[in-house]
Amino acid sequence: MRVLILGITGAVARRVAVGLHARGHTVVGIDTRPWPDAPQGIEVHVEDLRKRAAEDLFRTRRPEAVVHLATVTSLRVQGEERHRINLGGTRVVFEHCQAYGVKHAVFVGRHTFYGAAPDSSLYHTEDEPPKELASFPELADLVAADLYASTALWRTPELATSVLRVCYTLGPSAQGTLATFLRGRRVPLVAGYDPLFQFMHEDDVAAAIVRTVEKRPRGIFNVAGPQPLPLSVIVREAQRIGVPLPLAVLRQLIGRFGLPRLPPGALNHLKYPIVVDARSFHAATDFHHQYDEIQTVQSFLEANPPPPPHREQVRHRLEALGVMKR
Repeated sequence: MRVLILGITGAVARRVAVGLHARGHTVVGIDTRPWPDAPQGIEVHVEDLRKRAAEDLFRTRRPEAVVHLATVTSLRVQGEERHRINLGGTRVVFEHCQAYGVKHAVFVGRHTFYGAAPDSSLYHTEDEPPKELASFPELADLVAADLYASTALWRTPELATSVLRVCYTLGPSAQGTLATFLRGRRVPLVAGYDPLFQFMHEDDVAAAIVRTVEKRPRGIFNVAGPQPLPLSVIVREAQRIGVPLPLAVLRQLIGRFGLPRLPPGALNHLKYPIVVDARSFHAATDFHHQYDEIQTVQSFLEANPPPPPHREQVRHRLEALGVMKR
């Protein structure tokens, strides 16, 4: 099968490309970033998927399946450009799929679609609407892209559409929202709260997407693996230092003193859990994860040990410059 992967140079997307290629599929990718050491046999084009050159690839390569992994979060792109990439790009993808006879489109979204709120269900099902967008406007364009992809189920019934709402990913690449949050030595917590976080190993996420391409399930699916863990447990297992702060204080300190930068709306995600019910996806694809929750955190830790204290960082820099003896 000919498969076109959009956003192919991301950590999960690369794993999807390698997995599909190993299973005998023809893989072509588009990204604005290069993949210099792409495995032989995987064709990568450095293009903006909204431009004519990307449409030409749809026209000339005639993919049978398209995997859309080219959306971005507010941690990577700010403002109006993020809106153009997420919603504008998703619209273009589905227009090209319809115009050039694609049989199966996979939109890879995020479980944060449902929003973090005090009155949310413990387990979100696929028929629930998004919540709390007013408090987290940076999430609105991703939610809009998800909803637009979902409309393809009735707008273009000839196109089998799979909308995946995938929980947080974690692994050695240290890419993704949760990995970015855990990257520093200190991790902020909201005093008095310890929400459950649901996450999967990045290899398992890639395997789930490969499974989706081959099984071609039609519909909207939550994708999750092992059981969720309290945020404090994740921080401890990653050998980071949790810093519980009152919410008002945390709003002032976020992005300073070694704490990660987060949009203000993301602080609700440090208070309330977003946990999804993934039974429909398991039933449709017979997917089973390979890494449990502790193994997943350990794989992240092994590749990304906690940074040394600030004084040690300064010492290492001085030693590298030859100012201090080792």
